[in-house]
Amino acid sequence: MLNRRTPARLGAITAAGLLLTAVAAAPASAHVTITPSDTAAGAYTVLTVSVGHGCEGSPTTALDIQIPEQILSVTPTVLPGWEVEKQMVQLDEPVEDAHGTVTTERVGQVVYTADQPLPDGYRAAMELSLQLPDAAGETLTFPVVQRCAQGETAWTETAAEGQDAEELERPAPMVTITDAESGAEADAGAGEGSPATTATRTVEVESDSSAAFGLAGLAAGLIGIVIALIAITRSRRET
Repeated sequence: MLNRRTPARLGAITAAGLLLTAVAAAPASAHVTITPSDTAAGAYTVLTVSVGHGCEGSPTTALDIQIPEQILSVTPTVLPGWEVEKQMVQLDEPVEDAHGTVTTERVGQVVYTADQPLPDGYRAAMELSLQLPDAAGETLTFPVVQRCAQGETAWTETAAEGQDAEELERPAPMVTITDAESGAEADAGAGEGSPATTATRTVEVESDSSAAFGLAGLAAGLIGIVIALIAITRSRRET
């Protein structure tokens, strides 16, 4: 006989399991994150730094975003309700770009300060426009200090060699630079053998095949009618 308590027990166990899963996933989803629009070496990208919580419940008042020394220039997006400031750092040696422009300082930090504290549980996203270094495979670290009405949280931890980054309690946001796709490769991809070309050819082949099968079926039907008429005529003659 089925125990009536079994469904209830199963439901309770399932609910408990879901609760534990949610609790376990909460810290991972509560990190300050950074999302690039492009990761190709040498590409211009927009980095979106996102925060969706306070410091143990205390509302956020400011974000101090440290810029890697490989990046010289940053254009922060003006965000309504926030003041933004670029803090410059002097370079050890001047740097000359391809246009002959000499740079003696770089953006060391971008600071976003809220006009009104951002309540815990509400999200804000800050955008930084910059050019990535031409260094495929390199990982850039953007440590962030989240200042709140009470206390602060330093998202500055980086994984040591052999350490799993998932184990970090307050990991620093990072961006890994990928290989840049050359224009020649892109053009080649859009030509012979490209997905669009292959798809078109597939449709054409399928259409030709369908037409052939249709004609074959029509012919078979006509032959069947002719055979049936011959059989009827013969049967009438015999009778």
